[in-house]
Amino acid sequence: MTRHHPALVRLTYGLSTLALSALLTAPLAAQSGARRAAPSTRAIAEVSLTLVDTAAQRAAGKAAVMRIDYGQPHLRGRHINTDSLVPFGTVWRLGANGATLFTTDVDLTLGGKDVPKGRYIAQLLPARTGWTLILQAETTGAASVNLTPYDAKKDVARIELRQSTSTTPLESLSIWLVPSTVPGAQRGELRIGWDTALLTADWVVR
Repeated sequence: MTRHHPALVRLTYGLSTLALSALLTAPLAAQSGARRAAPSTRAIAEVSLTLVDTAAQRAAGKAAVMRIDYGQPHLRGRHINTDSLVPFGTVWRLGANGATLFTTDVDLTLGGKDVPKGRYIAQLLPARTGWTLILQAETTGAASVNLTPYDAKKDVARIELRQSTSTTPLESLSIWLVPSTVPGAQRGELRIGWDTALLTADWVVR
């Protein structure tokens, strides 16, 4: 029978106790210093307009684009048309956190309204009788822009959106720029969906 030296036994026991203690306390330490997931994300919708590139864009290998960069909030058990989320009759930021930015490298007709090429802050006015997309010029060129209080004098275009109801609620605000395959001028559809609301407008390159 092998005999262990008492001091060695005590040392081994002490190390085992320390190791077990470390294993038990590590998850607690990790939890106390853990970072919470953000309640919203950032998303981009973009379509390349290769048939209307300028010579300079072709030389640079950069296609003309339409692009929407927006904060993407999630329902998390809520419904959009409530006083705390997207109330009727109040201009809404169309997203979360920073301003929603709509950029077009070409002149467009969007929902029947002329939209010159440029960069815009996009907002939305929900109403029981119909929803309106509002574009205001953005001239700073900053990667992200903080939204200032709404001022109707800055409106460049107000675009009436078609409204329908989705049978399957969308958890996250989603925006699409869907190109058409129809021959002729490049065209497509802007779609905005959240919860059971689906809003659309046609766009065509001028």
